[in-house]
Amino acid sequence: MKIFVLSKSETNDLLDKMGSAWPRDAVPKVKSIKVYEIDDGKRLLVADETLAVQVQSNIVPFLGGNKPDLLQLFPSVTVDMGAVKFVCNGAKVMRPGITDFDSFMKGNIIVVKDQKHGKALAAGIALEDSTVAKAMTKGYVVDNLHHISDKMWEAYKEI
Repeated sequence: MKIFVLSKSETNDLLDKMGSAWPRDAVPKVKSIKVYEIDDGKRLLVADETLAVQVQSNIVPFLGGNKPDLLQLFPSVTVDMGAVKFVCNGAKVMRPGITDFDSFMKGNIIVVKDQKHGKALAAGIALEDSTVAKAMTKGYVVDNLHHISDKMWEAYKEI
């Protein structure tokens, strides 16, 4: 695991990128970001608290340790309890398992929640608009980039 701190310009570039993809008010005001490189192309971004997970060029909110209200700012889909095991193992979220949708556009960052407790299980990128996804009967809706118990989650526990 490589650990380093981003320069001011790299931090600003990263925050600008987050600002364009994340909902308004979701990007915190921070001066520096510490990066824990977990795998090739997978990074844990830490400021005052664990902030986000970067997978290739996508930056999604970290599911654990964040202020709970941060995840509420993102659109979400709710999956039935039968889909929970698969989502927590990193599977893409498929239309038959989704019971409820917020409104979102293709390419938006989506939080996946369970039906019973409403807890965040995963964060990913929408593969379809919510209007298109509601009309679908099968197929992928969310590309799962970060989920509970993945490598970033386990690395966070060690930090």
